[in-house]
Amino acid sequence: MRETPTWRIPIGVLGLCVALAVYGILVASFVAPLIGEWHALLQMPVYVLLGVVWILPLRRFLIWMETGRWG
Repeated sequence: MRETPTWRIPIGVLGLCVALAVYGILVASFVAPLIGEWHALLQMPVYVLLGVVWILPLRRFLIWMETGRWG
């Protein structure tokens, strides 16, 4: 267990919140108008994929928050 707090965790959490907000705004601004007329069952896999894809770089980011290294 870490004895002294690190600045990476609060900055990382704030950065993650900002990045997710920007990602959500981008998806809502660019993807929603493109597929908004599709049937709901066709929209669903697109939004599920976009809802999961942001998790892919998260592992390395969380490692950085804990250790200061990217791997």
